[in-house]
Amino acid sequence: MFDLRALYQEVIIDHNRHPRNCRRLDSADRIAEGYNPLCGDRLTVYVKVHEGVVEDVSFEGSGCAISVASASLMTEHIKGKTAHEVDQLFARFRSMVTDATPTEEGLGKLEVLAGVREFPARVKCATLAWHTLKSALSNEHSTVTTE
Repeated sequence: MFDLRALYQEVIIDHNRHPRNCRRLDSADRIAEGYNPLCGDRLTVYVKVHEGVVEDVSFEGSGCAISVASASLMTEHIKGKTAHEVDQLFARFRSMVTDATPTEEGLGKLEVLAGVREFPARVKCATLAWHTLKSALSNEHSTVTTE
């Protein structure tokens, strides 16, 4: 179990230091901002949807390692998915980081964030990008906050 935790920590550190899809997406047709006042995480999620499918997604912002890694991993996982598939993925991800007996099957690299459920304050860091993405896909225009 220790080796698996060490590997998970390395993936989180890598995604924090070298976040994937961390850029402004000028062609985005959906944009939302998110803020976690508890940790100070701030991010903007940009989404390009074509014929109901996430064609491209990116984010900009700053935050703790968990927040940045979660946003990076999220952007990798949702490209090519429909809004409905994204909703289902988010529900499974949220269950993984909040439930006492979560189902982690089928989440791939997102499973590296399963350990945050042991630290309730960090759950908000891990889910901020997802809540912000959901707001973007719904074309909501208010800032998403974890409070």
